[in-house]
Amino acid sequence: QVQFVESGGGLVQPGGSLRLSCAVSGNIFSTSAMAWYRQAPGKQRELVAEITSGRSINYAASVKGRFTISRDNAKKIVYLQMNSLKPEDTAVYYCHTNTAPGYWGQGTQVTVSS
Repeated sequence: QVQFVESGGGLVQPGGSLRLSCAVSGNIFSTSAMAWYRQAPGKQRELVAEITSGRSINYAASVKGRFTISRDNAKKIVYLQMNSLKPEDTAVYYCHTNTAPGYWGQGTQVTVSS
């Protein structure tokens, strides 16, 4: 069984920064691509960033240059450093892997507002 526990969200002013963390249980972490998704109210869940087991990285165009994804295989944690936050970044953020497609965590709320 796989579990995702996201943390690090909160309320931040535009231009601010947050660092999200996702702790992953189970034995799939080191060999799996890990991703961050987000879902804003009334919108579909969208891919924000992905990092493969070989540390190849892809970002959504809307966050490129502002967000950085990283992973610590020893701790089984995937991070999302978010800088220069904008109100349109407001969403619930989830980590996920296609290796365990049916599993999602509770997510962590990020609110960007003055």
